[in-house]
Amino acid sequence: MTNTATRSYGGVSATERRAERRVRLLVAARTIWGESGIGAVTVRGVCKTAGLTDRYFYEHFANREELLLAVTDEVRDQMLAAMVEAGVSADGPAEQRLQSALQAFLEIIAADRHIHRIVTTTDPGDLPELTQRRHDVLTMISDLVVQHAPAALGISVEPEWLHRAALFITGGVNQLIEGWLGGTIDMTAAELAAECARMCVSVLENTQP
Repeated sequence: MTNTATRSYGGVSATERRAERRVRLLVAARTIWGESGIGAVTVRGVCKTAGLTDRYFYEHFANREELLLAVTDEVRDQMLAAMVEAGVSADGPAEQRLQSALQAFLEIIAADRHIHRIVTTTDPGDLPELTQRRHDVLTMISDLVVQHAPAALGISVEPEWLHRAALFITGGVNQLIEGWLGGTIDMTAAELAAECARMCVSVLENTQP
């Protein structure tokens, strides 16, 4: 006898149906968070928006907090993938490639009001892990700088200095982006990307010991 948990319906396997339900839950959570804020994301509300019962919610997530972290990870991966693709495909020197990567990142945020609200959530409520997630992203980016900057810029520097410089420029760029998102920096995405790229390269090329 075929188990209903593994049976195919209409040519769609149980694994595919399960994956589709997870996507629906994530889309629902992103929509609610993006439109009404993190506090509006509840298990009941997400299930209603997704058109699923809570049985299917708990098939994928232990609780609301786990869902919120999954949304955060999904948005992070989407933006980092866009940055890497834009940077790798761009022509020209390192500064131009960095500018392309940053511009892709900024344009995604500017074009999607849901992502904009998710990445600008400053009060994680009862979920301090969100703050840690943001710290982890900055660490990840600074590690990429340490890994690729010497070859891209043709410089030879002490690894410890390069690590400190990477933390410095990553934190500085993050502050500029936060100011841009908050409306205190009046620039286009392209203008801010160009300025950030120029500053980053200047630090790495001109302040080495």
